[in-house]
Amino acid sequence: MPKFALLSVSDKTGLVPFAKVLVEKHGYTLLSTGGTAKLLRESQLPVTDVSEHTGSPEIMEGRVKTLHPKIHGGLLCRRDSAEHLAQAKQHGIELIDLVVVNLYPFEATVAKPDCTFEDAIENIDIGGPSMLRSAAKNHASVSVVTDPADYDRVLAALDNPADLLSLRRELALKVFHRTAAYDAAIANYLESQAEPAPGDVLGLPRQLNLNFKRAQTLRYGENPHQQAALYGTFHESFQQLQGKELSYNNILDITAAAYLIGEFEKPTVAILKHTNPCGVASAPTLVEAWHQAFETDKQAPFGGIIITNRTVDEPLAQAIAEIFSEVIIAPEFSEEARAIFGKKKNLRLMKAGATLRSDTLREVRSVIGGVLMQDRDQKPIDPRTFKVVTKRQPTAEEMEALLFGWRVVRHVKSNAIVYAGRERTLGVGAGQMSRVDSSRIAVWKAGEADLSLKGSIIASDAFFPFADGLVAAAQAGAVAAIQPGGSVRDQEVIAAADANNMAMVFTGMRHFRH
Repeated sequence: MPKFALLSVSDKTGLVPFAKVLVEKHGYTLLSTGGTAKLLRESQLPVTDVSEHTGSPEIMEGRVKTLHPKIHGGLLCRRDSAEHLAQAKQHGIELIDLVVVNLYPFEATVAKPDCTFEDAIENIDIGGPSMLRSAAKNHASVSVVTDPADYDRVLAALDNPADLLSLRRELALKVFHRTAAYDAAIANYLESQAEPAPGDVLGLPRQLNLNFKRAQTLRYGENPHQQAALYGTFHESFQQLQGKELSYNNILDITAAAYLIGEFEKPTVAILKHTNPCGVASAPTLVEAWHQAFETDKQAPFGGIIITNRTVDEPLAQAIAEIFSEVIIAPEFSEEARAIFGKKKNLRLMKAGATLRSDTLREVRSVIGGVLMQDRDQKPIDPRTFKVVTKRQPTAEEMEALLFGWRVVRHVKSNAIVYAGRERTLGVGAGQMSRVDSSRIAVWKAGEADLSLKGSIIASDAFFPFADGLVAAAQAGAVAAIQPGGSVRDQEVIAAADANNMAMVFTGMRHFRH
C-alpha cells in the first residue's frame, strides 16, 4: 500500500531536501499543488498533482483544489475504524499519512503600506487551514508540519516510530496555535476596515483577538513566588548585548523607559526605578545630561534603569559605571563603552531599535473577567493649545521648563508632581494618595539632593483640587505651574497663583497613570 505525503507550501525553505528523504528513504508518494509541485519536479522528484489524485481539476483560479473528499477523507480516516477504512476503500480514498502546509502570507501582505483590500482578501488561505486542521485532528495517524524548522524532527521521528506519536501531538498543538493566530490576523484586519457600528468606540475592536507566541520563560514574575513568561515580539525592539537574563520587572521598566525617552529630541538621559522617572535631563552632551539627571536623586538610581536617545560613548559609560545599574538602554554603544560595561558581567545592555512612538499602540490590562484596552497616552504636546490663566505670562525660559516638566510628568505614576528647571528635573513625587503628599516628597527629594527650587516650575498630572498645593509650591520656590485645569476650585487656585506672582498654564489634558 503506497504511503502518501501532501506538500503545499508558501515558504519553501528546506522543502526539497526534506521531500528527497521522504521519497528515497521512506518510500512516500508525493502529492502537491501549484508552485510547490513545480519546484519538486524541477528538483527531479516524482510528484503527483492533487488534481490528478482527486480526479477533479483546480477551479475558480485555484480557489478550489484541495477541498475534496479524497484529500480530507485521506486525512481524517481513522485507521483503527473498520467502518472508516471500508468507506475509504469504497470511495477510492487513499490514506495520507503526512501533510506539509504553511499558509498564504496574509500577515505580511496586510503589513505592506500599498496593500489593497482586494489583495488582502486574495491572501486569505482556505484550503491550507482546512488541511492543517483535518490532519491535526487525526494526529494519532497523521504527521502534520506547518513550520520548516520541524522538518529535521519529523525525519528523526520517522526513523524512530516510538517517538512519532508524541511528536505528532506536539505538532498538532502547533497547528491549532497557528490557525488561531491566522484567523485572528484576518479578523483584526477586517475589523480595521469595517465601518464602526452604532455605539462603537472609534478605533477599538468590537472583539479583541490576542495571539502572542511565548518568547521567553522568565525566572519569576514581580516576586519569586510568581510564575511568569514574556509573549510577543518584545525582542524585535530590543537586542540584549550582555548581562543576565531579563526579569519581569526589567521588561516593565524597559518599556516605561522607552516611552519616556521618546518624548525628547535633544540629547537626553533618563533614570527610572519601578517604571517611575527619578531623574531626567537634556543637555548638549549626554554626559552633561547624565550628571544633571543623576543629581535629581542620587539614592533611587541604585539598581535602576538608565536610557539615552544617543550613542553611549566612553565619557558617559565611565560616569554611569560608578553606580550599580540593572539595565542600560541606548540606540548604540561605542566600542569603548562596551569595554567599560563588559567588566560588569551581570549588567544588562539593551540596544533599542526603531522608535516606539506609534499611533496604533494600545495598552491592555487584565481585570476580573476580562481586559481593559485603551490608546496609549502619547498625544503630541502642542503648546499652542495651552492657556495662560494668570495675570503674569511665563517667560521664555519658564515656558521651556514648563514644557520639559509636562513631558516628564505624564510618565510618573499618579498622583504625580515634577519640579523642573530648564531641561532638567529637580524633584519628583510619584504615586501618592494625595497630590500635596507628592509635592512634599518632590520638595524633600530636591532638598536631599541639595538642589534649590528657587525659580523652578511645578508640573502636575491632574488639576490642583485646592489652592494649598500651589501655595506650597510657591513657598518651595516655584515661579510657574503647568496643570490640566478643570477643578471646581480653579478660580481659587488661579487667585493663589496671582497672589504669589506665579505664572500658570492650563493644558486641558490630564495624565493619570494608575
